[in-house]
Amino acid sequence: MSNKIDLATTVNITSTYAGEFAGKYISAALLSASTIEDGGVEVMPNVKFKSVIQRIETGSLIADGTCDFSASSNVNLTEVVIQPEEFQVNLQLCKSDFINTWESIQMGYSAFNPNGLPSSFADYLVGHVASKVAAANETNIWTGNLGGAQAGEYNGLETLAAADATVLDVSSPIALTAANIIDEMQRVVDLIPNALYGKEDLKLYVSNKAAKLYIRALGGFGAELNVAGTENVSSKGAAGYENRGTQWYGGGSLSFGGIPIFVGRGMSDDTMIAAQSSNLFFATGLLNDYNEVRVIDMTPIDGSQNVRLVMRFTAAAAIGVGADVVYYAG
Repeated sequence: MSNKIDLATTVNITSTYAGEFAGKYISAALLSASTIEDGGVEVMPNVKFKSVIQRIETGSLIADGTCDFSASSNVNLTEVVIQPEEFQVNLQLCKSDFINTWESIQMGYSAFNPNGLPSSFADYLVGHVASKVAAANETNIWTGNLGGAQAGEYNGLETLAAADATVLDVSSPIALTAANIIDEMQRVVDLIPNALYGKEDLKLYVSNKAAKLYIRALGGFGAELNVAGTENVSSKGAAGYENRGTQWYGGGSLSFGGIPIFVGRGMSDDTMIAAQSSNLFFATGLLNDYNEVRVIDMTPIDGSQNVRLVMRFTAAAAIGVGADVVYYAG
């Protein structure tokens, strides 16, 4: 077993990284998802099998003073069990597919290509697979459905919110447009419990679509359609925020009602969620023995020109307290 990637141009480039040694590569694959990388969820990185998320809630604590001791409140301990699911990536490449690239010199000029994949491409391969896993994980975090039609998914935050009876659902959600986005955002904010509003890590999570519509609405284009639904040309180019149309937005942060907006790249189009980032969880086991990243040169095994990459990891998402989450699913 090797504890570092060293895919030099040798006859056999097979390398195996398991358990904690695979952790840094699994980390690059999973934790590079934008929702995780940008701090949208609380990460539990070392869950080997399962973990319990506990929250303590109390009622009114202060009572009138007396000479006797009398419990002034009840303590309610709630817990959610998060158990990462096991996943794998299997990929096979043919060395000959790369013989005409600039890396062919490292592969050797022989048609047999005894040197295996060039080291630079082997490194690229691991990085490329990691980026693809990160992109898939970004979608999984939000819309994953364990046991659904699509394999390789765990239950995402939208799926969990929809199934949790304690989550605060916005009634009668609709398809979002530039004309209604501000009103619908307000409905989400209005449903946020008073005790939650103003918390430092409270965020309004919105989809890419919702973020674009919000920017467009603030640019003065929210009234672009008239009541009949046909184009109202006269409203185009409305002044909007600071009389700058959509040019006011330069890609920085957004907020609504004093709440930072977090764009969840993997969220469904017409979905919004208000929650504390500390109440949304992603769990994996970076030190789990199940973790594995393996690059296998098949030439000495079966005489083929193939190289296989295997990646194994665990992942799961969870909502801590459903009653502290507002869910809009248009």
